[in-house]
This record gives sequence, structure tokens and C-alpha cells, in this order.
Amino acid sequence: MPAWAELRSLAILSDFSPTSFGVIGLGRMAQALLFPLMASGLVPRERVSAVVASEASARRLAAAQPGLAVGTDPAAAWRARAQLLAVKPQQLQAVAATVPPLEAGAEPPLLISVLAGVTLARLEGLFPGRRIVRAVPNTPCLVRAGLTGLAWGEGITEPQRAWVQQLFAQVGEVLELPEPQLDAFLALTSSGPAFVALVAEAMADGAVASGLPRQLAQHLAHRTLAGTAALLHEQELHPGQLKDMVSSPAGTTIAGLRQLERGGARSALIEAVIAAAERSRELA
Repeated sequence: MPAWAELRSLAILSDFSPTSFGVIGLGRMAQALLFPLMASGLVPRERVSAVVASEASARRLAAAQPGLAVGTDPAAAWRARAQLLAVKPQQLQAVAATVPPLEAGAEPPLLISVLAGVTLARLEGLFPGRRIVRAVPNTPCLVRAGLTGLAWGEGITEPQRAWVQQLFAQVGEVLELPEPQLDAFLALTSSGPAFVALVAEAMADGAVASGLPRQLAQHLAHRTLAGTAALLHEQELHPGQLKDMVSSPAGTTIAGLRQLERGGARSALIEAVIAAAERSRELA
């Protein structure tokens, strides 16, 4: 059993069950995390206080999620025992200025940040008195096929670890990583879907140029990528093994691979991941 699955089981048995859950920034990623949690009962809807930037967004989300408390006043969200911070990194300083002081003697709230590139040290400096988790989820969480990397701040208890693991296990696989590895993790898993989408688009364009209708070409490109990923994963193949399996002597595949190598596709993808990791470090 993988480590995240063991911790998910532990979470069910743990005594950590926050009586309130605040969501600061209810954009697409926060929705992808929050809505499955409410559906599963791990975070009861009536315990959630969510804050968004505009009244229009609050009305739209309240209409789409009846019974969900969502508004523009962050006070209730910051009073919650567990908090999900999901604003843009560029908004962090302004958001931190809205945080009310903690009550004297109160149990430190649990703050889970999904902000790209923002380190535990910076979060602990901006939100003193809180126990902080840094989480890096990716977009496939929207279809519960995500990957999330976690790094722990000071003072996190074992029941809290287990609860956070269970929270993110609702939308995919969960891994614990040393914080210095999160930038590379983000570059590969969070930026990676955009790189793969570009490959899918280019492959479909090539098929259209070769005579296929656009809609069919896009469907085939998507299914080819999904099937290839499943094959690599389920048969535990190295990508080079699969490449060699498909490439027959003087065949169509090796002719296409020759063009990819000539165009620098491999190097471009390597540099894209490195550039994304470097940008993540700059956001710290």
C-alpha cells in the first residue's frame, strides 16, 4: 500500500476534525478541492466559510452551491480552525493584511496554502501563530486524477497530517516531499499539463494537415495521449522502451521521431520544465 493510502486510512481514525473550514480564494483550483470534500462529507458544507473578490462571484457561487456560505468579507474564513489559502501569489501581501489577530490561548489554526512558489518560511512570517502546510496540486484534480505534493511546517501533528493527506486524496495521488523539491514538482506536474496540451494541439494540427477533420483529430490526439500514459503507468515502462516498441526499422514512427529530434522537441521540453521551476523559485 502506498504511503498516501496508509495516511488516508489513518485520517479516518484520527481525532482531528475541524469544526470550521475557511477558504480564502474560491477559484477553479479551490473549487476542485472543496466540492469533492463537501460531497464526501469530510468537510461538511455547513462548516465552510468561503471568501471571493467580488459580490458577483459570491452570488454566482452561492447559487451554484446552495447552502455554501460565500461572500467578500474574509473575517469568518480567518476565524475557521482549518483554512485553505488559494489566492494568486501576487495577492498574498494584501490578503495577509486582512488577517485578524489570533485569540490569546487559542489552538493554532491549520493553514493549507496552495500558492505556487510561496515558501513555508514566508507563509510562517506572514501568518504567525498558525500551523502551515504547503500543498502543490495540479489541474487534473478537476477530474479527480490529480497529483499533490505536500511539505509540512512547524508544529503539524500526526492527526493533522493524516487529515490533510485525506483531504487531497479525494482528488488524486498525494506525495510528501522535502520543500526544496516542490519547485521541480510544480514545474513537472502543475505546469506539465499545459506542455502536454500543447503537444496534443500540435499533434491534432498535424493530423488536420494530413487530411483528418478537426474534431476527429483532437479526439484522437487526446485518446492517444491518455492511452500512452496508461500504458506507461500500468506496465511500468520506461518511456524509451515504449518508443522503441513502436519504432520499426525504416517505418513511419522513426521518420516522425527524426523530425522531432531535428526540431529540438526533447530539449525544448526539458528547458520548459527547468524554466517553470526557476520561475517558481522566483515567486518565493
